[in-house]
Order: sequence, then structure tokens, then C-alpha cells
Amino acid sequence: MVDLADEGDQFVVTADVPGYEKDEIDVQIQNNTLRIRAKHEQEAEEREEALIRSEREHREMRESVTLPEPVDEDNITASCNNGVLTVHLPKKEPTEPGGKKIEVE
Repeated sequence: MVDLADEGDQFVVTADVPGYEKDEIDVQIQNNTLRIRAKHEQEAEEREEALIRSEREHREMRESVTLPEPVDEDNITASCNNGVLTVHLPKKEPTEPGGKKIEVE
């Protein structure tokens, strides 16, 4: 589950990532789209005399959130606590309407 909140000067995205360690979570932003990917792989093997037990676990989640306004990509922060990923995305400062005078020849 992913939530997007507008807190005025920033967007805050929260995503449930239970069972994933922070080094298994990849967060990227491109073209005002935040992409979250978490991947977990684990192998376990037990041997008792003639019995061999082998387990493999593979889990993966992917989420994308399109942001309604541009954000300051250089100041995005992310943290993970108790299975919840929180991403703070400060909004870009509005720029003055620009323009350029075009000479007519």
C-alpha cells in the first residue's frame, strides 16, 4: 500500500515494505514519477543424516507514484522504520514566468 500526502511545501510518500531490509529497497525518481522497488532473496539448507531440506524465498514489490508537481530532486530523503518506507519530497520553488524577447526581422 502506498499513500501520497501533500503537506504544503513537500509531498510525503509512505509505503508498506514489511520484511524488507533497507539495503533491499531501491527508490528512484524520474520525470516526476517516484519508483519504489524492494527485492528479497534467501536460501537456507539443513542437513540431518539422510535428510536434506532446502528452502528458497523470493519476494519482490514494485510501486510507482506520479507526483502532481515538480520536486527538488537534490533534497529528497527516505527512511525505513518498522516496515514502513517514508519519502520526503520537497516541492520546487515556483519560478518567475520567464520568457525571451524575439526580434522580428
